[in-house]
Amino acid sequence: MDEIEEQDSVQVHNVVSTGNREIDQKMGGGIPVGSLTLMEGESGAGKSVLANQLTWGALREGRRVVLYTTENTFPSFVRHMISLNLDVTDYLLMGRLKLYPMPLSKPDWPVRRVLQAVEESMRRLPADFFVVDSLTGLGAHALLRETDESSLIGFFEKLREVCDQGKTVVTVVHSYAFDERMLIRLRSLCDADLRLRIEEVGDQLVKVLEVAKVRGAEKKTGNIVAFDVEPGIGMRIIPVSKAKA
Repeated sequence: MDEIEEQDSVQVHNVVSTGNREIDQKMGGGIPVGSLTLMEGESGAGKSVLANQLTWGALREGRRVVLYTTENTFPSFVRHMISLNLDVTDYLLMGRLKLYPMPLSKPDWPVRRVLQAVEESMRRLPADFFVVDSLTGLGAHALLRETDESSLIGFFEKLREVCDQGKTVVTVVHSYAFDERMLIRLRSLCDADLRLRIEEVGDQLVKVLEVAKVRGAEKKTGNIVAFDVEPGIGMRIIPVSKAKA
């Protein structure tokens, strides 16, 4: 607890770190504060792992974090973070991390209402870093069925206004939910575009992060980083040369 309390006085940097030096380097130092980030990829490619790593990095830097989730319940989120060696229990107890489930799949909560509630709460809550994981999670079909293209674009435009207030927002989506034309439009609205996929290396599958864009990065961004996730350890970087072997 004392260590966490001391971090409140630590000077906040201009980027949000993942807490992993190698990944930060590939991202040009981290996610610039005030950025809108699109994190996209197939199921099982590590989107939630990376989003949780960013959550950890933001907390370690003294930021207040809000996570909107369709992927976890409160207990499952805590268990998942502990399995990544990222124990956030103290941050939750201190109120530095807030978790809000998004009921996208419930008929009494239309998707448009959920998106509006998320955007309005981002403006209202006294937090610095927001993660939406994920827009296409449990309610992917509802999102596509109930939300027309202009409404979804409008949601991202409103998130840009939130970022103009100095807040940093990460939105996670399954790339299968959109056609290429829609993905291009969403990418253009975002300051950072992180794409995750699964690749076969020999007889094993590895996760690959492609840093497609980080606008305003402090350093030159890297192209790709391959990683695996080990229980009790978390993200383990795999050398690119080995990943391509």
